[in-house]
Amino acid sequence: MYKTVILPLAKEDIKSTAKWYNKQQKGLGKRFTKEVRKKVAHISKNPENIVTRYRDVKTAIVDVFPYMIHFIVDQENKTIIISAVFAMAQSPQNWNAREQD
Repeated sequence: MYKTVILPLAKEDIKSTAKWYNKQQKGLGKRFTKEVRKKVAHISKNPENIVTRYRDVKTAIVDVFPYMIHFIVDQENKTIIISAVFAMAQSPQNWNAREQD
């Protein structure tokens, strides 16, 4: 099993999305967060089974919600580094702009 590190911007993605979902329906943000945690646990057990999408960045779709977790795998340190949690409908330019920060 790999260690998981969620970068601050990814934590903010999760927090702001959960807040948005809670405005739509009470408790939905908590459900979103739970699904993200489940997917992160899956990633940490099986990172090699997930397809690389951009250069060395892999993505995994959150079950039930239309969001993708973006991460890289540091094989040497057995670490998953989560850099973003984006809505699948968001423009790829958001990822490109963020990658340059």
